[in-house]
Amino acid sequence: MDKYEVIAPCHFGMEAVLKREVMDLGYKITNVDNGKVTFEGGEGVIARANIFLRTTERILLKVKSFHAETFDELFESCKNIPWEQYLPEDAKFWVAKANSVGSKLFSPSDIQKIIKKAIVERMKLKYHTEWFSESGVSYPLRVSIIKNEVTIGLDTTGTSLHKRGYRKYTAPAPVTETLAAALIMLTPWRTGRILVDPFCGSGTVPIEAAMLSANMAPGMKRKFTAGEWTNLISGKTWKEAYTEAGDKLSEPSEEIWIQGYDLDPEIIRMARRNAGLAGVDRYIHFQNRDIADFNTHKKYGFVISNPPYGERISDKSEMTKLYQTIGEAMKRADTWSYYFLSGFEEAEKYIGKKASKNRKIYNGMLKTYFYQYMGPKPPNLKGTSSVRA
Repeated sequence: MDKYEVIAPCHFGMEAVLKREVMDLGYKITNVDNGKVTFEGGEGVIARANIFLRTTERILLKVKSFHAETFDELFESCKNIPWEQYLPEDAKFWVAKANSVGSKLFSPSDIQKIIKKAIVERMKLKYHTEWFSESGVSYPLRVSIIKNEVTIGLDTTGTSLHKRGYRKYTAPAPVTETLAAALIMLTPWRTGRILVDPFCGSGTVPIEAAMLSANMAPGMKRKFTAGEWTNLISGKTWKEAYTEAGDKLSEPSEEIWIQGYDLDPEIIRMARRNAGLAGVDRYIHFQNRDIADFNTHKKYGFVISNPPYGERISDKSEMTKLYQTIGEAMKRADTWSYYFLSGFEEAEKYIGKKASKNRKIYNGMLKTYFYQYMGPKPPNLKGTSSVRA
């Protein structure tokens, strides 16, 4: 295949960030929709997208889109797809996930069975056999049906891309690596300006910031399902992508000031271990510290954090007190910019200040808000973040 079209799903509300990432990699955007970005490129697009993109959950090789309102239509349209171009005769294939929104076909299990059967019937005709061993490489499929429009994709990633491999130690209610990266990239923070996460938990936000500063590709230390698809992507292509990631890894030209705080000493120990596994521990200073003690003589810094809210604090009085404390800390460092992801809808009220911007983001099925309090720009600031959405 000379050209591949791929689909990159992301958190709802983060499409602009992912779009910018894709464009920075040099690929043509073909569609931006709720929770996903579609783009195209040559053979290297699958390897490079998996290794370099920070804010998507997985990369799907788009096989086909078509309209279907009945199972007969679904079966026939699937059977007409040239599956022999994607699946070797011994391929192990199955529909790993099917979802349907606003469509006449709504049973995931039935959708999975029909598509599997249609693929088998097509392959029987092309490979001239009645039985398939499925003893070879895995080719999982994912199917989305939205308003009767069916999209079928091969999952090139396998384990979700938020599994960078460094978060072996997890604190309660962590923010995922992909979402943490997206939150950072929504801000104008850049290397050389101090960044503090006063509720760092497992250390995900500081670690993702450090990886950005070191130009460390998030997927450079892991493998992907499509790494074994030699019929579609050569080993040379994967090797070139990994080599590119290694070549881009660099020591930051500016001093890195990244800090993470947490009240629990054990959680701080976990964060330090995770940073070590990520290879960025030398860039981050973790400490056992309360937000109430936050004070600094430094100016024009950034706070980017996921403070506790409804899911993590059951007593509303505790939440109101916490957000009041956050507001008081903000007053003590009034040149700083503050960015908080929270599901607490009254956060602005108790912080005591209306956010400059407020972006709605779905963290899984949970509706959250990214409260953005933008401080003044430092004098003589040269340049801004290239990834700001």
